[in-house]
Amino acid sequence: MLNYDYPLYRPPSEAQSLIFQVTLGCSFNKCSYCNMYRTKEYQERHWEEIKMEIDIAARHMQETRRIFLADGDALNLSTERLIQILDYIRTKFSNIERISCYAMPKNILEKSPEDLKRLHDAGLGMFYIGIETGADIILKKITKGATSQTIIKSCQKAKDAGYTISCMIILGLGGKYYSKQHIEDTAKVLSATSPHYVGALTLQLEEGIRDEFLTKFREPFLPIDDTDALDELELLVRKMEPATPVVFRANHGSNAYPIGGTFPQEKESMLEKISYLREHPELCRPIGFRGF
Repeated sequence: MLNYDYPLYRPPSEAQSLIFQVTLGCSFNKCSYCNMYRTKEYQERHWEEIKMEIDIAARHMQETRRIFLADGDALNLSTERLIQILDYIRTKFSNIERISCYAMPKNILEKSPEDLKRLHDAGLGMFYIGIETGADIILKKITKGATSQTIIKSCQKAKDAGYTISCMIILGLGGKYYSKQHIEDTAKVLSATSPHYVGALTLQLEEGIRDEFLTKFREPFLPIDDTDALDELELLVRKMEPATPVVFRANHGSNAYPIGGTFPQEKESMLEKISYLREHPELCRPIGFRGF
């Protein structure tokens, strides 16, 4: 029905959401682990195109409750354009419960507190923020364009403006050598930010990005194995001490072992499950059944 510009990505929890591409690609597009938008040049779509697609979808999908604004950089739009889009969506869909988008730390920091509040009041309620790691040395190696402190600052700024935030981290991003530092520093950042949701993925380097990742890493990179991934999960769960409840999920298709729970009340049960999985390696998801 809608004329999407592929590839099109959205978080797993937005599987049932209606998607509007208000931007195409990613304005940064330099993260060495990410191949999502390398085939696209960043573009901000014209209002007339966006309006037309909202009108078309509203005629056929009036019961829509959740909307995701794509591609990877919707928050890079001007505040006025985003409010125009949000206001129009809310006039066309009477049952909307949530509008969300990806948000890079730099996009959040470039918005004033007043603009973030205006966008929230207009209906934008949730950000998906790729933390990836809390280790500054790894953030530099993967050309993330952020530091642990800018990540913490951006997450807190979004929470102060009323947003629900869901943060993603990547197991194995530091390889075997930086594994402990990666997880300990990531646990510190997650504890400091206390996002509402945390999703853990496992690094999988697609062919189109592998050489760039290894070159930018600037030293030999030894990937973690499934046992290492379980060790990273255990250390992350053990070290996380968020100030407010956090829903934690490591059930993405890239992961060898799926676990989940809510901090702090289910922390011990998650650690118990990890111990059980360690004793039962046959429960590991076969490599052929893992996906990006």
